[in-house]
Amino acid sequence: MFLKTSFTTLIVGVFVVYVLHTCWVMYGIIYTKPCDRPRGDNCITPFLAGNPKLQLSIYASLQSNAEGGHTLIHKEENFDVSSKFERIVNVSLPKKTRNNGTLYALIFVHQAGLNPWQDPRQVHSVVQLTTYMLPKPPEISLISGEDQKQGQKRDEQKKKQRDGNLATGTGAKAGAASSPDHPVSHWRSRLTLNIVSDHFLFDREYLPSDVHRYLRVFQNGKKMVYLPLLFVDELSNRVKDLVEINSTSTELPLTICYDSISLGRLRFWIHMQDAVYSLQQFGFTEKDADEIKGIFVDTNLYFLALTFFVAAFHLLFDFLAFKNDISFWKQKKSMVGMSSKAVLWRCFSTIVIFLYLFDEQTSLLVLVPAGIGSIIEVSCTKMSVQGF
Repeated sequence: MFLKTSFTTLIVGVFVVYVLHTCWVMYGIIYTKPCDRPRGDNCITPFLAGNPKLQLSIYASLQSNAEGGHTLIHKEENFDVSSKFERIVNVSLPKKTRNNGTLYALIFVHQAGLNPWQDPRQVHSVVQLTTYMLPKPPEISLISGEDQKQGQKRDEQKKKQRDGNLATGTGAKAGAASSPDHPVSHWRSRLTLNIVSDHFLFDREYLPSDVHRYLRVFQNGKKMVYLPLLFVDELSNRVKDLVEINSTSTELPLTICYDSISLGRLRFWIHMQDAVYSLQQFGFTEKDADEIKGIFVDTNLYFLALTFFVAAFHLLFDFLAFKNDISFWKQKKSMVGMSSKAVLWRCFSTIVIFLYLFDEQTSLLVLVPAGIGSIIEVSCTKMSVQGF
């Protein structure tokens, strides 16, 4: 009895330590130690504390360094970092982008009235407006049973042939580019921007490493001042918002969304964005990463935290239930008071449920306990059939 109680206590203790450690890690991500002495030399003060007049400028370029030229697509004068807005602009696509190329957005937050390339107090970020992905599967008409896209393409080709504008080489090249087996360029129709509006005083000795790469500072007398923290939220780029680019797409709409963000939420978003990027480096496709993005973007963070605790307790109770089942059958010496048919039926139903969950590609949080339960039921059935 002592061994059983100590083993259960050990498991519960490990679970409690795991939950507390997770809470501590999340607290370390969200909480940032401020500077205790605002007038000290270790403090880094915000540039926004002086209420400067700012301007938001967004350019489109074929290269990330704007060497091939750039085009202004949106300018937000009298830019207020605390005011939320949403703008829809039409962006002209260069010929290289239409031919399965790439397009970048250069985002500048600079002092109003100054050229962003000549403003020493500007902050900028570069993000791709296009991404490569396999084209969506064709839509089949339920009435005619014909591929709608292929039907439209066939009609267009007939029209071009009738006008004498369809050349053999061009048609072959277009057919290869639109092959469903090759990734094609897609347009990201949403661009989400955030700036930390909190006038937070950073301490040099406790500067978070995740924020460090977004921090630009300059010397103002004896004080260090950091420029606005500009963040491009790429978690909001979903597959459902992607638009396939073809040779006829000369202009596409771009929705520019801006909202202020707290420092704690920014740090959490940076960690989640880095985690998704790491998964993509390990071979996750755009669609796989989109499912993970949906967990954080489409779900309230408080509800997500509640889901984590419920899932953790669910695993704990599953493990304790498995332990009790194994202990019960180990102590069982006969089938007195039990029905062999009931044991067989329970084993059969458990296996069927596991196979159904496996076929539906259910989350591992549900699939793994169901698999362990099936193994236990098979061993229990074997014991009941062969005898104790």
